[in-house]
Amino acid sequence: MTPVHLAFLYWPDVRPLTLTLIDEALQLAMRLHPEALYTVSFLQAAPVEGGGWTLPGQPWQERLDSSERLFLLAEEPPELVPELAADLRQVARHGGLLGAVGAGLYPLAQLGLLDGHRVALHWRWQDDFSERFPQVSATNHLFEWDRERLTACGGLAVLDMLLAMLARDHGAELAGAIAEELVLERIREGGERQRVPLRNRLGAAHPKVTQAVLLMEANIEEPLTTDEIAQHVCVSRRQLERIFKQFLNRVPSQFYLELRLNRARQLLQQTSTSIIQIGLSCGFSSGPHFSSAYRNFFGVTPREDRNLSRAAATGEVGGGLGEHG
Repeated sequence: MTPVHLAFLYWPDVRPLTLTLIDEALQLAMRLHPEALYTVSFLQAAPVEGGGWTLPGQPWQERLDSSERLFLLAEEPPELVPELAADLRQVARHGGLLGAVGAGLYPLAQLGLLDGHRVALHWRWQDDFSERFPQVSATNHLFEWDRERLTACGGLAVLDMLLAMLARDHGAELAGAIAEELVLERIREGGERQRVPLRNRLGAAHPKVTQAVLLMEANIEEPLTTDEIAQHVCVSRRQLERIFKQFLNRVPSQFYLELRLNRARQLLQQTSTSIIQIGLSCGFSSGPHFSSAYRNFFGVTPREDRNLSRAAATGEVGGGLGEHG
């Protein structure tokens, strides 16, 4: 049988764990199944500086056209150089499988190679990506396999994606055997949501606290009052404040405010939506109200925070705080 060639093109910020999981899963597949034949290449999209972990692979040398399945891996949206753009278009023209893990799907989206496809995207990039590429359907699932596009949100989901690929190539029994070797509790389906369940994020919080926080998360633009939340979860206001203080060390109104401010900060840093509109969408009645609450919590105004974020993204120092955002 002819081996299937897999190429993993990665940028220097990729997590070593991601590459390790890929290599381990494929090596196990070939050891456990005589017909699972793969050749694997790890290619560096940009120079990897020395020190720390020694990442596998060789520098990319503009030879991607022979790859039957090509995956792009990055933790932050990478720069797409013209030479790589030409190679990716050529792979797409040849009908090969194109995939991505984490922010590795940004270059594919820039080239229009994901238009009309579903892709799995890490939750922290949802707002930025959806604004920049509305023609791509970004989901918060663990991974998506839509025709000749296979994407995973990142983290441990790369393993779920590979197990799905191996199951399609050689049957579910092989995927199950690999999961047993790696002592996985279960094989996760691609359609599972990637965010950690609220009960896990809050730890051993009181069930009424969990219900209340779910209500808060569902009502960001038009916040509920503490009395309304207490009524919805069937406790008195005083009892709700007591259990919030006990389990989260703050009263419901303060937790709610922090939730809305953190959502606003995410929108400020990832989208070009106006500051006033962001404030309104996060439940603040006016620009001054939003700016005051934001500064009290984060120590900078929304405009200053957006300018700092942009300056950091472009590598500038001291990005003028007085500029308009």
